[in-house]
Amino acid sequence: MATAPPIEVHGLVTRFGGRTIHENLDLEVRPGEVLGVVGGSGAGKSVLMRTILGLMEPAAGTIRLLGADMAKLSGRDLVELRSRTGVLFQDAALFSTLTVAENTQVPLRERFELAPRLLDELACLKIALVGLPPDARSKYPSELSGGMRKRAGLARAIALDPDILFLDEPTAGLDPIAASAFDELILQLSKTLGLTVVMITHDLDSLVRITDRVAALIDRRCVVAPIDELRRLDDPWLQQYFTGPRGRAALSAGQARA
Repeated sequence: MATAPPIEVHGLVTRFGGRTIHENLDLEVRPGEVLGVVGGSGAGKSVLMRTILGLMEPAAGTIRLLGADMAKLSGRDLVELRSRTGVLFQDAALFSTLTVAENTQVPLRERFELAPRLLDELACLKIALVGLPPDARSKYPSELSGGMRKRAGLARAIALDPDILFLDEPTAGLDPIAASAFDELILQLSKTLGLTVVMITHDLDSLVRITDRVAALIDRRCVVAPIDELRRLDDPWLQQYFTGPRGRAALSAGQARA
């Protein structure tokens, strides 16, 4: 039996004042895939993510998240649905006054009434899954490197064992070695935990290394295809993005790894 798409967007329209960000945008995300989301500045990548999550209300269109019509949900049902998603924001958005373990426990405390010992055990498990050492548990965000903060934010994002993981520029600000390691972590977690991943990124290396398909936001709509197909489309932005020096280098490196 075919599995329904975990994310279905049809005819989406979003606006800020008199400016239309998306117009009749369609998007379907396949179960278990890693989907990259790209687009120029102001194309509405983060707006799309927030609208899918129900954090912003669209002007028109329908959004189904994990089979549920977002327009028909409110209150407890919406909270329940959001608990099946995890989000890693660009700056990790950690609470500065909480340790890594305490940050990881935040979704668990909001969702369940668990004994302190169980909370500690679950936090330890998630922190280990993202590759942080045991001594990171008691550290505060200010004591972590940029890469470690990203991993701590990821531990919190997967705390509730989500079905879908949203990543907003996950490798931004990381050096090439740390970015590559983080890409491999995302790929490993997606396979191990059976996650569907939606990743907003400008990082061409990440796109080539770990995505199954890429959704390009162009002219307020969305074109979804593997990279090899997108780069052949006759669109000025896509041509500049994929065939410029950085695009050629990333694609050449990807072919070499293959």
